[in-house]
Amino acid sequence: MPKISLKFKGSVLADYHLPAGCSLKIGRKTDNDVVIENLAVSGHHAKIDSVGDGFVFIDLKSKNGSFVNEELVTSHWLHDGDTINIGKHALRFSYFDGEVRPEDAQSEMDKTMVMDTNEYRSMMEKSEPKPEDAAEPVAAVSAETKKKRVRGYITYLVGGEGTLALKNRLTKIGKALSSDILVKGWTIGKTAATISRTRDGYFFSYVDGFSKPKINDKKVSKKPLKLVDSDVIDIGSVKLQFINKKRKKRTAH
Repeated sequence: MPKISLKFKGSVLADYHLPAGCSLKIGRKTDNDVVIENLAVSGHHAKIDSVGDGFVFIDLKSKNGSFVNEELVTSHWLHDGDTINIGKHALRFSYFDGEVRPEDAQSEMDKTMVMDTNEYRSMMEKSEPKPEDAAEPVAAVSAETKKKRVRGYITYLVGGEGTLALKNRLTKIGKALSSDILVKGWTIGKTAATISRTRDGYFFSYVDGFSKPKINDKKVSKKPLKLVDSDVIDIGSVKLQFINKKRKKRTAH
């Protein structure tokens, strides 16, 4: 299994192993798996999720952002030797010698996430405050982001009850206990599928398992598929429906 080495000024503070199916939370608060006691770090700053054979780094809308190999990212599939910078601390992702690794070639999901990152960086550059606006830069960015935000939900039709708001950048579906949507069955992968949230909408990806998911009764491939309102997802014994809701404008009273 790979590991994350937490460093400060070149010195290794701790090593954290990343077994398959794990989710490693990073931040200033003590309920994180990796605690970084620095005011430049948000309470819940970022996380690393195990997805299929790989690991994805996700920034949790932190105040000061996250960088991988000196590039600002919102999400990034990790490769051997990648360095994550959070505040003044560094986290190096690496595999042990001789360890089996996923292919280095970017998957379609990787391309989608890189595109999302580039758009985010462009948006950040455009929102750099002019001298006369320097007092309120955060409010300006927040208003623009809220206008473009897509609201998606997953509701159970069969095999469960309730509705899940898709707030995270990555929602995991599978039989691993760390999954956001738990599906049982020996043909189901630990992470059977994921739903990725981007500024362009929500994308469903089949990851692993003998039982291939279906969307609207059609088997899906491993190429990410953009979800549209009322899509029905069959995975194992569970049937889910994707609901796309836009925010309603509030009227003044």
